[in-house]
Amino acid sequence: MKGYGQFCPLALALEIVGERWTPLVLRELILGARRFNAIHRGVPRMSPSLLSTRLRTLEKAGIIERQRTGGHTEYVLTESGMRLAPTIESLAVWSKRWLPATLSEDRADPDLVMWDMHRRMHLDRMPNRRTVIQFEFTDQPALKKLRWIVGDNAGVELCITVPGFEVDLFVITNSRIMTWVWYGDIPLNRAIRDGSIKLHGPGRLCEAFPSWLQLNLLADIPRQRPAV
Repeated sequence: MKGYGQFCPLALALEIVGERWTPLVLRELILGARRFNAIHRGVPRMSPSLLSTRLRTLEKAGIIERQRTGGHTEYVLTESGMRLAPTIESLAVWSKRWLPATLSEDRADPDLVMWDMHRRMHLDRMPNRRTVIQFEFTDQPALKKLRWIVGDNAGVELCITVPGFEVDLFVITNSRIMTWVWYGDIPLNRAIRDGSIKLHGPGRLCEAFPSWLQLNLLADIPRQRPAV
């Protein structure tokens, strides 16, 4: 990004953290992503080469540092980077409260929601065995239509290809509804009742499904311009 040509501290900060995609890369790092692929899963529309460039910029600025762990490269926030967390959080809170929830089709991206969802499952409330949930997004092209969350005692995994296990619960909806639910604009139970989200599977799993989800961290923040 071309510099502002000012020595103002705000201008200098924005030359680093105000570049396109950089705040979202910081979001992923703040939420705990450390490896390149994990960071990229949180910004799926960002090219890998651009992500590499942004990580190098953040490293040069002293906001992150690279570490070698078990033969893998990890990106870790420095003290400087951790001090940015309240700023990123405050901007997200402001957006949730004051910006409208209406989304264009290209912004209702199920991959981002699913990635966030898989790291916020209430694993202790899920069955004490491997459980496979298949999500079908009826408004998406074939490559993005189906996603799977697989939970077991070892943790939760998001799959973008058939995981090879029998599906326990089928969830059918569209990406717009799932996005509104995930960010707290539509109550999950209401979406299930009115058929916006359809569940198919054993009754006990359908009934328990809402308790498995911890919604997005911003879901409880009321929006001044609600979606519906």
